[in-house]
Amino acid sequence: MTKYIKLIFSFILITIVATSCNKWLEVKPQDGIIRDDYWKTKEQFGAAVIGCYSSLLDNALVTDLFAWGELRADMVSSTLQTSTDAINIMDGNILASNSFTDWSPVYRTINNCNTVLEYGPSVIKNDATLTVKQQNAYLAEAHALRALMYFYLLRTFGEVPLQLTATSTDKEVTQLVKSSQLDVYNQIITDLKFAQQNALETYGDINTDKGRITKNTVFAIEADAYLWEDKYDSCIAACDSVIGSQRYGLVDGTDQSQWFNTLYFNGNSSEGIFEFQFDQQALNPFYNQFISSNRLYVAASNVSSDVFGLDHSGLQKDIRGDGGSINAVDGTLLKYAGATGGESITLRTASQSFAHWFVYRYADILLMKAEALTWVNRGGEALALVQTVRDRAHAIDETVETPDSTSADDIAQYILDERAREFAYEGKRWFDVLRFAKRNNYKQLSVLLDVVKKNAPTYLQQTILNKYKDVRSHYFPINQNELQADKKLIQNPFYQ
Repeated sequence: MTKYIKLIFSFILITIVATSCNKWLEVKPQDGIIRDDYWKTKEQFGAAVIGCYSSLLDNALVTDLFAWGELRADMVSSTLQTSTDAINIMDGNILASNSFTDWSPVYRTINNCNTVLEYGPSVIKNDATLTVKQQNAYLAEAHALRALMYFYLLRTFGEVPLQLTATSTDKEVTQLVKSSQLDVYNQIITDLKFAQQNALETYGDINTDKGRITKNTVFAIEADAYLWEDKYDSCIAACDSVIGSQRYGLVDGTDQSQWFNTLYFNGNSSEGIFEFQFDQQALNPFYNQFISSNRLYVAASNVSSDVFGLDHSGLQKDIRGDGGSINAVDGTLLKYAGATGGESITLRTASQSFAHWFVYRYADILLMKAEALTWVNRGGEALALVQTVRDRAHAIDETVETPDSTSADDIAQYILDERAREFAYEGKRWFDVLRFAKRNNYKQLSVLLDVVKKNAPTYLQQTILNKYKDVRSHYFPINQNELQADKKLIQNPFYQ
């Protein structure tokens, strides 16, 4: 089956990617086409769902997801071409004028989902061939994608406006107050529960299963959301649903080059659960960000030694390090930049900038389950799952930790370290650190403080530490343009 992005170019209904706007949710369905004339057939319904996925390929969206999940942490460094806004995030100087606080790319996807949810159910009255099961499966995709987008917003901004209806005028979208973190979280779970009940297990095609919401995608998002709120038994159950499906496995790491090609260059491997389906017709922004002479980001200088470890015997090599996630020689972020990995590294050309964005992989399921097991006094099981991930990667002895199976804090730290190795540059590091730090009323705030100061200039370290000691600073400010457009919005507390 052709990837979903190839469908959208013949479907002009939702022109999200090509649109530039300043106000969140400003891009909307065209009245009189979508609402009056459009929702007549199941094919049109399905095409509208495809439009939701198309919006995920907006370069502005994936640029934000990378920045939100990586720049405040400790594994990315700037170059001479890095924007001032990006450097300010790295330095903890985040203002409401910073372009990375613009949440409109995420809300555009949410508005697409809202449009499907609001108008899709009317199709069944016009098309007798549309079954209730198929209708609910389409709606499940929109519910799950909306939940995923709000989960990104929740972890990045904290309190955000909870827009649940399709919008067609600026007046309609500029009269929203922020919802509490609890209300946003509860809506995420509500959406996921509907999706869990109604999503398809498979579309009958591997590429489609990796690029569209399946029941296992929903379980993966649920596991992540439950872990964020310390709901460990629910997280374990969601992970077990994915594991029990027997649809996924870790890509073999015996040959680093083959592993890299299968998992990262080609994508849609047996390990992938949900990937943004960039391809030659819809390229990602990573060539300009990670490869070109004007690249914006490189690996932090300490990553090879501190994260993946250095084996001075020359007998061991973690496949996720040099030749996997990075090129240790020049700091290139190889996951997105590499045409080949392993011992013979080559870089993608501009026309090959179609590396997928990984939302969830099977390794994530194993390590999320391990983390949840840790906090319900099942440390031995947790360590076994960590070892499974390490064995596949040929992790070296230098990075082995031997926490007591009864010490939850030590095991959790080991898992946090392992997640840094496994998901380097996949937009997860900051969220992992924040989740670890905030648990038990910020018992591990010191770990977050160590992370944020690691790559900061020496003269800024104390300033950064003083800021991040205030836990309200762990969330972005609301963009100044949003505050001006919506008088009901109130700036997040730390930035008032």
